[in-house]
Amino acid sequence: MRVAFADPVALLRELVRIDSRNPSLVPGAPGELQAATFLGEVLREWGLHVELRDAAPGRPNVIATARGSGGGRSLMLNGHIDIVGVEGMTHAPFDAVEHGERLYGRGASDMKGGVAAMCAAAARVAGTTRGDVIITAVVDEEWRSIGTSGLLKSGVRADAAIVTEPTGLAIMPAHRGFAWLEVRVDGRAAHGSRWDIGVDAIRHAGLLLAELDRVDGELLPRRTHPLLGRPSLHASTIEGGLGLSTYPDRCVFRIERRTIPGESGDDARRDVEQACDRVRARHPGFQAQVELLFAQPPSDVSSGAPIVASLTRILGERGLPTAPLGMSAWTDAALLNAAGIPAICFGPGDMGLAHAAEEYIPIEETRQAASVLEDLARSWCG
Repeated sequence: MRVAFADPVALLRELVRIDSRNPSLVPGAPGELQAATFLGEVLREWGLHVELRDAAPGRPNVIATARGSGGGRSLMLNGHIDIVGVEGMTHAPFDAVEHGERLYGRGASDMKGGVAAMCAAAARVAGTTRGDVIITAVVDEEWRSIGTSGLLKSGVRADAAIVTEPTGLAIMPAHRGFAWLEVRVDGRAAHGSRWDIGVDAIRHAGLLLAELDRVDGELLPRRTHPLLGRPSLHASTIEGGLGLSTYPDRCVFRIERRTIPGESGDDARRDVEQACDRVRARHPGFQAQVELLFAQPPSDVSSGAPIVASLTRILGERGLPTAPLGMSAWTDAALLNAAGIPAICFGPGDMGLAHAAEEYIPIEETRQAASVLEDLARSWCG
């Protein structure tokens, strides 16, 4: 299907109609192949040089370049095309229904609106700048970001990047990272009547959870970031026990710890290990092991960085808000920054609607985002 040249709303509409649920999150989901293939065809028709590169079998990233004449700075526009599941949604997830200047559908806000806007902007400036504008529409951001990770491993680089996550057209130069941790608390199985030999792993896990509640309430608030505030932790899942009349021999629970710049996954693990030490000092029989399952770093770009200054100026000229804000969610901007590419978040939509039962994006905001990104590309790339 042809999409009107550089029309972000028309492209958004077609992208929302494609089911690109992430198969790592939703067993049996179709993945991103159809969306990537369609987007690649549209961008070729719009005059960009397009490659599809598999990040995993059948899960290709789209890399499309609006080539410049040479001598200018390059700009990457990055967004993900995978989406989360649709269970519990209050409207049809893939119909792209428009009502009251909103377009409804799974992924409309997170983040096919941003992808559509960045693609339209790149098409509009193709052949008019000195530097390249590089579109990277990636897979798997909603799980482990194999898309952007693979992109960087293959050597794709730029002088700066905009990740078009939903920010409501605000500049967001920083966001939290996260660490997923698993804690195994060991006990000793015994008949329920044998209090003298049984060790209750679940009750001991409760002691640790109470200590972690103190960590979240007293320790973490002492660490702050000017845009992001404090880090946090919560217990995500818990399991254990063998039966009503048996002392449980183990209890396993998992924690998500949201980190701020200056903290790492190992720091989060050490916090939990130190909490274990404090419990053990009060209860010598306490035994637990802490494992860091997976972590992604925080992201932080100085408010005075050139890419922030350029976007701030363009927004100011349009009468749009220019105050930098912090983003609560994690994004691929962190991976780009870690690779030496200053990356900030800016895009249409509301992160509060991401993964929600009702998801929509303001249509006019999508148009505005495309126009702002067009101006930024012209300014940045020369």
